Amino acid sequence: MRPTLRQMEYLVAIADSGSFGEAANRTFVSQPSLSTQIKDMEAHIGVPLLERGRHGAILTPVGAEVVARARIVLRQVEEIKVMGREASGTLAGRLKLGVLPTVGPYLLPQATRTLHKTYPELRLFVREERTTDLQSHLTSGHFDVILSTPEDHPDTKTLSIVKENIYICVAPDDPLAMTRDPVKMSELRGREFLTLGHGHAFATVVKNIAAEAGAITHGEYEGTSLDALRQMAAMGESIAVLPSLYAISEAKRDPQLIVRPIDHALAQRQISLIWRKSSPLAQKFEKIGQVIKDVAEAIMT
Repeated sequence: MRPTLRQMEYLVAIADSGSFGEAANRTFVSQPSLSTQIKDMEAHIGVPLLERGRHGAILTPVGAEVVARARIVLRQVEEIKVMGREASGTLAGRLKLGVLPTVGPYLLPQATRTLHKTYPELRLFVREERTTDLQSHLTSGHFDVILSTPEDHPDTKTLSIVKENIYICVAPDDPLAMTRDPVKMSELRGREFLTLGHGHAFATVVKNIAAEAGAITHGEYEGTSLDALRQMAAMGESIAVLPSLYAISEAKRDPQLIVRPIDHALAQRQISLIWRKSSPLAQKFEKIGQVIKDVAEAIMT
């Protein structure tokens, strides 16, 4: 007997969650039933797929290869289902979306609400990841589509969503806080920039701006979020460098926040909806992308 689609789904859920219990919750089945199905799958294949321990489940080398292939099979089955629904003129089905953490919290809450109203039969599963992880998970089929910077994902199809300007954020008593007008590069010379840690493509944007302006990037602190950078800037002499979706959203929420756009061609980044060239769901992504693009434009105004 060949492994079933359900068994592959269970194995992938274990790989993603690291435990039988969480995998059972995600797939809406009891843990004993899930465990039995995995044992049957291992019996059919003839080798262990998981190392079971007190602290969870770890894929064996064969298990990792089976999971990689199972993701492809499950993705293709889902695409077949979606193609059938779209043939009847309905945009529906499950879609796995990966998104940059410097974009997701400031764009997706409103975008997902709008998508649900526009396409009520569409189920969107969203996960935030760093740029490097988005690329590997798009390639493997873990994601159907991602929201990211197109230059970091070669050999893909893209739909432009928004071109973000880059802002600075400073403490209220900083000399740069005297006006909200665009800031010149010359005003940033010798100043210290806060930046995100390794794996975030936005850190490269910040370093490029610092190099052009004659500024320096903070050597002792790398933030894990844009909120962390903003809070650090508000307490000291360093400057937080922020993309406009975040800066504008936070400035609307907190009128006391001191943010200024940087007046330079380098102080921009493109955010796009990105998918594999081989995906048969391009028309679906274009419809979804247009909704997200409209929401982004509304936020920026």
